[in-house]
Amino acid sequence: MQNSKILMIEDDPDIREGVRILLESESYQVTEAENGSRGLELLTEDTDLVILDIMMPGMSGLRTCEEIRRRSNVPVLFLTAKSQESDKLIGLMAGGDDYLSKPFSYGELLGRVKALLRRYQIYRGKAERKEDAEEEKYLELSGIRIHQEFNEVYVNGEEKELSNIEYRILLLMMQHPRKIFSAQNLYESIWNEPYFYTCSSTVMVHIRKLRVKIEKDPQKPEYIRTEWGKGYKFDVCGA
Repeated sequence: MQNSKILMIEDDPDIREGVRILLESESYQVTEAENGSRGLELLTEDTDLVILDIMMPGMSGLRTCEEIRRRSNVPVLFLTAKSQESDKLIGLMAGGDDYLSKPFSYGELLGRVKALLRRYQIYRGKAERKEDAEEEKYLELSGIRIHQEFNEVYVNGEEKELSNIEYRILLLMMQHPRKIFSAQNLYESIWNEPYFYTCSSTVMVHIRKLRVKIEKDPQKPEYIRTEWGKGYKFDVCGA
């Protein structure tokens, strides 16, 4: 993960400098932008992670993230001074993968950065591949075809652009069709972090976003079904 390219979009120059020094000490390549518009100009196909301030003058972090999602599935780590659960959920709905409330410790920031980069490189296929790699493996159920190593998903032959988190949720559930996953099951399996009661909202947001992308009618899902009071399951009888 060394030499991964990180785009830092933050209007506070002191925060930018501190984060840049920290990340460069870990051999990451850091590009800085003072606002959302400039950040979008600097976003490239080689960008591995975006660290994005949610509260900026001009184009907000939420608006910037929505624009990023139109171009790329690169993971986005929100930095926010707000701690209310509703603000965090809005950030996730805008396309963010994780959030960190200010003030934060550099150790906590570095841990989030490494975790997001690790997931992105593994599931996006940016890790090294052997030339004699085995034939690519796909799993196909009820019209959904998903690669079991890289983020590649087709629904009835149409390719779908999923975020890393959405892809991992779908893959896990398709690997265990009809199994009911509680919010705790999904959170601990996908995020690899201890579960707290507020985490159920985070799971709910990503399930909702996944349904929008793969279901004919997200309000009446046929693939990712809710078992009330229990959790979620992938229904192999989906359309």
